[in-house]
Amino acid sequence: MKVILETKVRKKPYLPIEAESIIPRNFLKGTDLTVFEGNKERGLADIFWIFVEGTSVTPEQIEVVLKGDTSRIKRVGEYMDAGKITIAGDIGMHCGNFMSGGDIEISGNADAWLGREMRGGHILCRGDAGHYCASGYRGEKTGMRGGRVEVLGNAGDCCAEYLTGGEVHIHGSCGDMAGVEMKGGEFIIEGNATRPRGNMKDGTCRTFGTVQDMPPTFEATGARLLPDRKVTMGVYKGDVANRGKGILMIRDTRV
Repeated sequence: MKVILETKVRKKPYLPIEAESIIPRNFLKGTDLTVFEGNKERGLADIFWIFVEGTSVTPEQIEVVLKGDTSRIKRVGEYMDAGKITIAGDIGMHCGNFMSGGDIEISGNADAWLGREMRGGHILCRGDAGHYCASGYRGEKTGMRGGRVEVLGNAGDCCAEYLTGGEVHIHGSCGDMAGVEMKGGEFIIEGNATRPRGNMKDGTCRTFGTVQDMPPTFEATGARLLPDRKVTMGVYKGDVANRGKGILMIRDTRV
């Protein structure tokens, strides 16, 4: 079953839309769902042209496709546990909040808090991700716990903050303070990072680009060859200021 939601032209296109109801499971009972445009409750049909192809008896068999101007639509995929969401363009903040299963694929860019406190499933963003990608919300001590977030572009500041489990893979560069307060999981940065992994407690982080202003509280433990990439990584343990046992690997550009 495929549900296609194509945005209608709105009188106030800059008003955000709170759309946590857009998850595959909710379409098992039809399309009579509601969202909020600003502080006004709207029917799904007030915001989208709705097209349904086929039928399904389980959420695993449902794909929701979002088309049009979706950059101001927030919380899509929140608490999603099965099925697939495909976003043809950009998407607003908090996409995939608390997601525990299924797949989200974003063709454009994602705003802040992509995959916030995610527990399972897979998110693929083909563009850039905003600040706090795969992190916890402000004041929350546990970020992403499971699943996989992959960003083919760059990510903003505080990416994977409080990462506790799962995998975060940024193919581009990260902004400031990537992986701070990491407690577990695996974090891969193909590009550059600034002031990364401060107060790290556990987990593994690999950075293949340039690291600026690396915290001094990491203890060098040697080097490691990664045969699959044919590169040598400098290996560090820390953050020792927090009695951390995390493993930080940075590409050794001297070889």
